[in-house]
Amino acid sequence: MNTVKTIILVSILSLSACGGSDSKDSIPALPRCEQPSQFTSVETESDLEFLVEQEYQINQSAAIIARINNQDSDGLNFNWQQLTGPALILKSIKSPVLAFQATKPGSYTFSVTVSGIEISLEQDIELTISDGRVNRLNVRSDHQVVEGNNVSFRVDRVNDQIPSDLSWCIAAGPDLDLDTSNIESPQFIAPEVNTDTISRLRATATIAGIQTSSDVTALITHEKVITSEYFDKPIARTHPYKGGSPYAESLKACVYSNQLTAPCSIEQLPLIGQIQALSERDKILDRLLVSHQWMGENFEAFLNEMDPDSDFSRLLQSVTAVVISYDIRPSFYWALTGAIYLDPNDLWLLAQERDVINEAADYRTLFGNELKFIMPWRYVKNNQYVSYSVPRENRADRTMAELAPELSSLLYHELGHANDFFPRSVHDTIEGGTLLEHYNRRSQAGELVSDRVTAQYPLYSDELTSLANVSFRGHSATAIQKAYMPADITQFFSTDRATDYYAYSTKREDTAMLFEEAMMSHRYGILRDVGITDRPNSPTASNILVDWGQRGRIAEDTIQARAAFVIDEILPELDGDPLVEALPDPIEMTQGLSWLDNLTISPVLSLSSESERHSRQAPNDNQPLRVIPELRVSGDRHKTTDNER
Repeated sequence: MNTVKTIILVSILSLSACGGSDSKDSIPALPRCEQPSQFTSVETESDLEFLVEQEYQINQSAAIIARINNQDSDGLNFNWQQLTGPALILKSIKSPVLAFQATKPGSYTFSVTVSGIEISLEQDIELTISDGRVNRLNVRSDHQVVEGNNVSFRVDRVNDQIPSDLSWCIAAGPDLDLDTSNIESPQFIAPEVNTDTISRLRATATIAGIQTSSDVTALITHEKVITSEYFDKPIARTHPYKGGSPYAESLKACVYSNQLTAPCSIEQLPLIGQIQALSERDKILDRLLVSHQWMGENFEAFLNEMDPDSDFSRLLQSVTAVVISYDIRPSFYWALTGAIYLDPNDLWLLAQERDVINEAADYRTLFGNELKFIMPWRYVKNNQYVSYSVPRENRADRTMAELAPELSSLLYHELGHANDFFPRSVHDTIEGGTLLEHYNRRSQAGELVSDRVTAQYPLYSDELTSLANVSFRGHSATAIQKAYMPADITQFFSTDRATDYYAYSTKREDTAMLFEEAMMSHRYGILRDVGITDRPNSPTASNILVDWGQRGRIAEDTIQARAAFVIDEILPELDGDPLVEALPDPIEMTQGLSWLDNLTISPVLSLSSESERHSRQAPNDNQPLRVIPELRVSGDRHKTTDNER
């Protein structure tokens, strides 16, 4: 029989906090709310208990927390199911925090299974969800976060507007330094805690002349002391997508762990292509490590629906694992683990999935800000962006077809790295030791695909190689570099044979960029634009002016041989020379026009100004407005790959 009692979180659960973020000099401490938040503890016949909210209403973000008495959640496995009530969209079923939002009132029953060493418990919890008040504030999304990791929440807009007089306070838990530079999407760094600790924020605003508020929860979990020199900062909890994978324990230990003290052996976690027993797809799914189950589900669906030529299934044979986690930004490949690490921004399909992805900015955002030029990029087809772009605040879903271009280009790039380092042609020779040891031997002997591309078709611009250290590694710019104008960069770049500025960061990135652009053009008829522009304050696609630019640079005469060589080495099923020769000729951009105005340079039937305007917005009146995607700059999707992360 369940026992119910109310606990005041501010006086109990927050006492375990022992620190805040390290940004107190720049961000004022958040005040505490006048009224603390309260949860209700529902005890069960076992050691498992639930923390539930005082009330649940429709159209409000809500949560249930499961915990075992006197025990933190580290090392425990959670699995939630909905048993009764109108169907809900549940996207945190492997977390101690089950987040949901009901649209219909009624009785709802949930079941959770908690397992660990000598622990296996299962309990049900029943809730009543009532009709909600109209025009009530709503904040997303309740979730679990490890101490030291980034946390972000977001307020729902009302009639496409930020609710007025919006403010924040601490309703329960430790002191926080909340960054409210974006008031509708505040962020903070989860403080260190001595035990699992509930942090609860309250947003207050005025809607339709009435003051309203909403609480949102982060369960900050206490974790083991970091002992890894490789993953030396807090990382999200992850779990194997397939719990029954024979590599489940190796995945957790070898590819995304703060306890990784040495690279795992090849015997412990071989390349996928070195295993012969299963089908390619089954082998791949056995190597998925995710922070949320939906990430694995969407990746599996992508392979099933959007890989008709089996490119990605083949390319994935050269990795040990695929890691998808809400705290990975940007994506990268790492020879030390043999895994690719994917930002889930390229994988969400439902707005509820997008809700759980942390909004912390890429750590390289300010790199190169003292330079006087920008090198933007975009993928286009039929004179339109192929990137799906709905502002996050609009909370729209997207289809697999709308997801595909972004994810495909990302995978061609990161898997280009994996197949540069360990192409299928060398799998039979990789035995014993670690992948890093094999990489080092091959690299020192100049045997990598990128080594041979550079030896046969080197890049020439020392200036761009030096500038790449500023833009992609955060080096300080010299006086000479600060003085370069867009015209100088045009001279360096347009006469060389790289497809993108990012190619100058390392020869590994040069090869990956060649492969990515060639495959996107060949498979999908999607062309990559690259340009050189000025750098105004607050640059956008509309206000940066093109000094030079090209569409489909991969087919440039001086680049074709480089691209064909890479394709032959990475995907030998294709014939590189005729493939590249068949790609459409490059198209020059118009100097002096904005980046946006250079969008419609391909020779297609011209559109009226009204038709063109609609082509850049929503395809129909029932969909949220699709605005021009945010400005993308060279290298913004990838963490630079070499022999180190």
